[in-house]
Amino acid sequence: MSFIEEEKGRSGLEQLRIAFESSSRLGIGAALDFEFVEAEEGRAVFAGIPGDHAYNPIGTVHGGYAATLLDSACGCAVHSRLAAGQGYTTLELKISYHKAITRDTGRLLAEGRVTSMGRRVAFAAANLVGSDGVLYASATSTLLVFELAGTSQISNRAP
Repeated sequence: MSFIEEEKGRSGLEQLRIAFESSSRLGIGAALDFEFVEAEEGRAVFAGIPGDHAYNPIGTVHGGYAATLLDSACGCAVHSRLAAGQGYTTLELKISYHKAITRDTGRLLAEGRVTSMGRRVAFAAANLVGSDGVLYASATSTLLVFELAGTSQISNRAP
């Protein structure tokens, strides 16, 4: 059972705060060595220091590293706006790479914000910025919002 399944009776922001307070890296954060920094309603921040573990064969950090940080920031920003019993998944992620990332780049912060939240679709944007203030990548995301299995759902259909 995943962390979110265990906590599905709580709002999205409550779930994120519990995850943050647990101080353990979950899933992809452990694999790519990045961490959840903070969340508030409509906003989430992740941080990572790219190293050799994230390199591609051409000698820079793989674009998937930046994409994962940005997707996490966008997704968790939306997650922070969910009611108990709701989930989300990314439908579309558009990344723009502004500057190459290397092991010398240092700490990167991915800050995501909800730009629009509907009943079934949410939109978010995120920036990946270095400690030097340089913008390394940015993203926009479209996310599907849905009811989690096993939760009560409101139906407009006649019985």
